Amino acid sequence: MRHARGYRRLNRTAEHRKALFANMAGSLIEHEQIKTTLPKAKELKRIIDKLITLGKRGDLHARRQARAQLKQDAHAAKLFDILGPRYAERQGGYSRVLKAGFRYGDMAPMAIIELVDRDPDAKGAADKARLEAEEAAE
Repeated sequence: MRHARGYRRLNRTAEHRKALFANMAGSLIEHEQIKTTLPKAKELKRIIDKLITLGKRGDLHARRQARAQLKQDAHAAKLFDILGPRYAERQGGYSRVLKAGFRYGDMAPMAIIELVDRDPDAKGAADKARLEAEEAAE
């Protein structure tokens, strides 16, 4: 029986899992769409939906809880300034998991996890800005 088996351990220690999902949640907040393995995407969906709910609340306690879970201040800022107001009227279901075939090397099932009403220009925007800044500096 599966009593009290509430999440996937993904063959990682608790510290590794915590760091993995903090980094993945930050990347999803930044790019609004990422590609990963299917089990990681399904677990990340639970985490990112809770973070966006904190972003909708927006009070000091919610900010501190989100900042404790995320690695970078920029991700927490985007969560509260952009994503919270964007999903203010939506009652849950902020992300979706789309199956994306199998990885060539080990046939691991892959998936794309994205935010539902995502901004298509957000993916790679930081890299584009960095490249433009480097070209302007030359």
